[in-house]
Amino acid sequence: MAMRESRQELADFLRTRRARVIPEDAGLVTGRRRTPGLRREEVAAGAGVGLSWYTRLEQGKPIQVSTAFLDNLARMLRLSEAERAHLFVLAQRRLPPLPPATITLQATKALESIFQAIAYPAYARNGRFDVVAWNTANTAMFGNFARIPAGERNVLWLMFVRRYHRRAMPNWEADARAVLAKFRMNFAQAAGDAHFTGLVERLNEASADFRRMWLEHDVSDVGEGVTRFSSPRHGKELLFRHHLLMPEAFPDLRITIYVPMKKA
Repeated sequence: MAMRESRQELADFLRTRRARVIPEDAGLVTGRRRTPGLRREEVAAGAGVGLSWYTRLEQGKPIQVSTAFLDNLARMLRLSEAERAHLFVLAQRRLPPLPPATITLQATKALESIFQAIAYPAYARNGRFDVVAWNTANTAMFGNFARIPAGERNVLWLMFVRRYHRRAMPNWEADARAVLAKFRMNFAQAAGDAHFTGLVERLNEASADFRRMWLEHDVSDVGEGVTRFSSPRHGKELLFRHHLLMPEAFPDLRITIYVPMKKA
């Protein structure tokens, strides 16, 4: 029953989104139509499938669909990121592959406003764990990301390759495993994206510890916890509880905030 209801929900979703698209916005030159939106044959052609096959999908028939087809369909129906995610959940019962690891000018300005309001150390990363923004409190506590080459400004690279960051983490083994287990889920969701596979290849070459842990295939969706930090700059070990914020406007970004804790 649950599968049948899910297929019906998918069928209804496709029909409503097809009716919403303005043909001219989809690159179609048309005259007057009796009904709004795109015709089934136009959606089928744009998504690269036959009309009868697409018709069965809209009728809620049990059809297996590929990621490539769903991406084509999302583009043809001009779906938002939220609608695209909903399409994948209905059709494949999973979220879509992560979008490319990019940061736009709009996101940069929005992050600047957010960081101005955060007093504690904080930074933003994308799904590949590239650091894309940070505040002054983060620089004062952990060092300046701007001094690190852009190609190495990645949480995994810093943890596994740069000695300073490793020495500053008293619980390095446990912390590295936790971050890698979280990244592993993003890696799977990225579905072979060259940016992700290239990073893994570089880390495999640069770090024996990364190679060892990567082969264990640990996964986790826990994004919050306790971080211990030790640095000659501060002269003592510091304790933080790190919290994760997920801006709805930028689904690929995560903001980590470090709130100081007192030792028990």
